[in-house]
Amino acid sequence: MTAKELTKLALFDGRQIRKTIHNDEWWFSVSDVVEALTDTPNATDYIKKMRKRDAELSKGWGQIVTPLWLATEGGKQKVNCSNTEGLFRIIQSIPSPKAEPFKRWLAKVGHERIQEIENPELSMARMQELYEKKGYPKEWIDKRLRGIAVRQDLTDEWKNRGANSNAAYAILTNEIMQGAFDLKVNEYKEVKGLERENLRDHMTDMELILTMLAEATTTKLHRDRDSQGFEPLKKDARDGGAVAGRTRKDIETQGGKPVVSGENFKQLSGTKPRRLK
Repeated sequence: MTAKELTKLALFDGRQIRKTIHNDEWWFSVSDVVEALTDTPNATDYIKKMRKRDAELSKGWGQIVTPLWLATEGGKQKVNCSNTEGLFRIIQSIPSPKAEPFKRWLAKVGHERIQEIENPELSMARMQELYEKKGYPKEWIDKRLRGIAVRQDLTDEWKNRGANSNAAYAILTNEIMQGAFDLKVNEYKEVKGLERENLRDHMTDMELILTMLAEATTTKLHRDRDSQGFEPLKKDARDGGAVAGRTRKDIETQGGKPVVSGENFKQLSGTKPRRLK
């Protein structure tokens, strides 16, 4: 699974905080938390000053913070992250009126993770709720959630068949997207004017459907061919993407316009999000 897929977004007081699963619990971007609590324009500088003020915190920083792969504007990078316990300690050194509300929010998010481990369906329900709060239409949300399940099925096959690194996942995903849309992921994001945002969160209904077709077909080819190792998986990804690509071209021929659209769902300052249809 790629860093982008591992990176999830949580909302606190309207601010996005990146998080990822590590050792079966949520770990949060420390810089995102600092920005949310202080509104500082330079979280790195704030953290340096905070550690100078709090010698005890600085001494134990290596035990509190762990660099983990997260999606950033410059691509995947290792970002300092901390779990709930570590963040509680960091918050002690941040004089902010948001500290107590954030602690309650953090405890709630941690408790939800425990519930999701015991009942995975809760994770999907909360994801649906998050999309609803962002203003996505129900029909789109249904497709997006189904697409997440299809993608998970595919990455499980990759992991079990010998492709278990972020780099391998990225290459295989690009093979699928190239076959389906004649675009690699980064090229597709350029079409939609995206930077760090998740591409699939900005696809139209038809783009989501074709992505699901490409990935579900690739999964089926892996199983039918019993593919093992990176190169056979890469061929399956190319073939699976091509199936969706032929379907896309048929749709474009019949409809008279391209399927790939610059339409997205970016929340622009002072404007309403653009609805995907």
